[in-house]
Amino acid sequence: MDVRNPRTGQRHSRIDATASGDLVVFCQELKKAQPAWAARSWAERVAVLETWVAAVSTDADVLDALSVDTGRHRLAAGEISGVSFALSQWARFAAEVFADQSSRRLVADPNVTYTTRLFSYPLVGVISPWNFPLLLSLLDSLAALVAGSAVVVKPSEITPRFVAPLQKLIDASPELGPVFRFVIGDGRIGEELIKNVDTVCFTGSVTTGKKVAAAAAVNMIPAHLELGGKDPVIVLASADVQKAAVSILRASVQATGQACQSLERVYVARSIYPEFIKALINEAERVELNAKDIRHGHLGPIIMEAQATIIAGQVDAAVEAGAKKLTGGTVENHNGGLWIRPTVLVDVTHDMDIIKEETFGPVLPVIAFDTPEQAIAFANDSDFGLSAAVFGEEAEATAVGVQINAGAISINDGGLTAIAFEAEKDSYGLSGLGRSRMGTSGLKRFLRKKAILTRHAGGAGIDSLREHRD
Repeated sequence: MDVRNPRTGQRHSRIDATASGDLVVFCQELKKAQPAWAARSWAERVAVLETWVAAVSTDADVLDALSVDTGRHRLAAGEISGVSFALSQWARFAAEVFADQSSRRLVADPNVTYTTRLFSYPLVGVISPWNFPLLLSLLDSLAALVAGSAVVVKPSEITPRFVAPLQKLIDASPELGPVFRFVIGDGRIGEELIKNVDTVCFTGSVTTGKKVAAAAAVNMIPAHLELGGKDPVIVLASADVQKAAVSILRASVQATGQACQSLERVYVARSIYPEFIKALINEAERVELNAKDIRHGHLGPIIMEAQATIIAGQVDAAVEAGAKKLTGGTVENHNGGLWIRPTVLVDVTHDMDIIKEETFGPVLPVIAFDTPEQAIAFANDSDFGLSAAVFGEEAEATAVGVQINAGAISINDGGLTAIAFEAEKDSYGLSGLGRSRMGTSGLKRFLRKKAILTRHAGGAGIDSLREHRD
């Protein structure tokens, strides 16, 4: 495959895709090795993974490849450090999940006791996206490995450079290598992967997520999907306007808006609307691109070329329909790479695609509201329900937040779900399907329960089935 460099636009990296036949063999080998991995204690599995993650954390080749994949350095380093934190949390949850398997008596018959044993799925498939390619490849993978499963990962074909140095480190671990492998390819390899695994995790677009869910249903395997979002934020009249503007700007444009939990719809109380717009513009105009130097500036490039077309199309359509650009709004070409500055839009209406469809870019359409009830109605007028935010006096903001149809609500900040590892949440609407990937639920997704029931005395015979008259 030819792979595009997001900073230059050049397609100068050739990556060998995995053949379908090889994928089948890999999956067979992983399943064969999995029982020995599952036979280890969870603590032994964590110890193996800790050694491997430590190697990843200090490997310059992984960081360099990931930086080229995404066109950014600080966030690439943050992805790597995030892997260490994720493993520490899965280890913490494992201690809880695997702790209690003691025998209990049945309420219906005290002469029967039961225990619940946990058995990991043999092979977990992970299909991950291009926006945080390393972290989102490993977030589910590490949980599955801690649970005792073998794992096969298909990362996005948009950002596959990091795989080679990462796989090299996997292969260097005699304990981990037999149960963990990456494969490279487009959607066809993803389709083949689903046919050969026992459960699948997918992070990405709604369109592809529906295809994954359908394929999983055909193969009768569980599917855990975290899909797109169109996250709203409500700024109440009681909010600190300056603090709200600072937080909302950051939560909207971080990673150039290429994050599922980015704030993409801004609803502001009419009484503070002019003040808020002024503060938001001031913050937006402070933002610098990293086009000249990957280690300088705030925003990296738009990673996927096609995404630039989507962003520009939504902004242009909104302007044609009457919206006004106060900042940004133009995709800029710098030496072949594509960037866009924070874009503040006003005079936006709720029927525009910039409000309805996921943008996945640093665009902030702002709409004034008259009452909190109207703001809640605006926030819930969406097919998505990943996360949301509310700014204002804490009790009032919380009362508003609980009425928003989304899985995670940040109060007086944006995107807190990105650091709330222990806070379990469910997606609403088109934003996802399956159990929460956070908290103990994120580990339990990869474990099946088996009830062992033992009779200690008594027991019914055939006469218990005899018909009798009253």
